[in-house]
Amino acid sequence: MTPVQTTRLLPRTYRPLFAHADFRRLLPALAASDLGDGMSVVAVAWLAIEIAPPGRSGLLLGAALAAYALPGAAGALLFGRWLRRLPAGRLLAADSRIRAVLLGCVPLAWAAGVLHPVLYVALLAGSSVLHAWGNAGRYSLLAQILPPGQRLAANALVSSSVSASIVVGPALAGFLAAVISPAWLIGLDALSFAVLAAQVGRLRGTAAGQDGKEGTAGTAGKEATAAPVDADRSAAGLRLLRKQPELLGVLALTWFFNFLYGPAEVALPLHVTDDLHAGAGLLGLYWTLFGAGAVLGGLAAGALRRFPLWPVTLGIVAGWGLALVPFGLGAPAAVTLACFTLGGLIYGPFTALSYTLFQERTPAASLTTVLAARSAALLTAGPVGTALGGPLIALLGPRQVLAASGIATVALAVIGAAVRVLGLRRVRTPAPL
Repeated sequence: MTPVQTTRLLPRTYRPLFAHADFRRLLPALAASDLGDGMSVVAVAWLAIEIAPPGRSGLLLGAALAAYALPGAAGALLFGRWLRRLPAGRLLAADSRIRAVLLGCVPLAWAAGVLHPVLYVALLAGSSVLHAWGNAGRYSLLAQILPPGQRLAANALVSSSVSASIVVGPALAGFLAAVISPAWLIGLDALSFAVLAAQVGRLRGTAAGQDGKEGTAGTAGKEATAAPVDADRSAAGLRLLRKQPELLGVLALTWFFNFLYGPAEVALPLHVTDDLHAGAGLLGLYWTLFGAGAVLGGLAAGALRRFPLWPVTLGIVAGWGLALVPFGLGAPAAVTLACFTLGGLIYGPFTALSYTLFQERTPAASLTTVLAARSAALLTAGPVGTALGGPLIALLGPRQVLAASGIATVALAVIGAAVRVLGLRRVRTPAPL
């Protein structure tokens, strides 16, 4: 089938995108890197379990998963002074090259028999240090190479690629891990980023962040990327939030919700191996079903808009927590798979509803400033929770950590509801949501 015939199969909204040579080069490479990261959801955890010293699998697993995320959060906060003015293409290429080289060292070290746990964590940490900037760079690059009227469609395609990788990647990794080592799956992830770096380098002139002719959208090469966190706006946003107790409540709820999710992410692989005595295929199935549920839940967020946002948001927090409790009761795999799928469905709308609460409670002139503060505050929540998961598993066991995460999340929803009710009682005429 020719490219023209393939383009005709697409909805009309997306067809003009493929008239841009730079976009045609970039989209498949972005999709490949998304798929590689989707496979690494399983591969990083499974390799940590394989190389961990006896009795230390929980600690190494927590360290590995935290190393795959926490340095990216730190890099977003620490490197803004030097990186915020670099062109988007250069940032995306730099992140892709770093990930390609350091993740590529994992299978090489494994094959040579020198993949010590400390080396493994160090390679993962190094590979992620610019990843928040790379993610910011990809969307800024789309804005540079496409005219304004086509950016929404491009963002939708790229976001759909990320969502699809959550569904396809873990399942594919679980299948392949029965045939090859998870170290080679991480190598495939590295290869996908090498391809992305090469494709970014092929973009025309300033679209790639180089000196020369203008890119396809006519954007000057001096244009900088959007920073993952704007330090100045974050500080100003935090000052504004201190005057908005309700928004501070939304931010605190979201931070603790993401934090309490972290230990569950670490505990699930060990639950599969230690409690269920199963392989990577089952772990991939858990994440695939969770991803499918989250995609459907995210699409359903619009239908929830007719209900009061605060009660719905608190209900999502409680519902996700309840979905984890059966793990602690020793439920069979079929039941917990169904619970994890339901948990993904419940979890899916949370981010959209949380953003909506901020949008509705913030004056339009201050919205970007407040959202910058939100991003800065939330960057650490998930990685810190993930890092805590390892020691908790060593102390309690994976099944108990999953249940404890669920119970603590339900308690968070109850506390949030109580604070919300008390806040409304202090206001004589509460404003409707």
